[in-house]
Amino acid sequence: MTMPYIAVNVSKSLTETEKDAIKSGLGEKISVIPGKSEKGLMVDIIDGKSMYYRGQKGDIAYLEVKLFGTPEPDAQKAFTEAAFDVMQQAGFAKKDVYITLQGFANWGVNGTLV
Repeated sequence: MTMPYIAVNVSKSLTETEKDAIKSGLGEKISVIPGKSEKGLMVDIIDGKSMYYRGQKGDIAYLEVKLFGTPEPDAQKAFTEAAFDVMQQAGFAKKDVYITLQGFANWGVNGTLV
């Protein structure tokens, strides 16, 4: 199983408890994608960023999801919707959360390319 990677960029500063809740929520939800689980998930949370949308500063979140392979569209949609829910529980309005999901044919792990 190859590691999914999720970069979570948010405009507000988060407590360690809030970061852990986001990490755990995404870890639970990644399993909607066949072959993926929290056991192999890397989550990178960067908080307190100056983020602007339409020229305005706000409580914004951007998640960049990178996966080995390309999951079926239904699995991608299910995970994306679940990730929106995780971020809403963390205090971000769904209208202020943006997510990209990208699959890769090649992934380096354990000293080699798979």
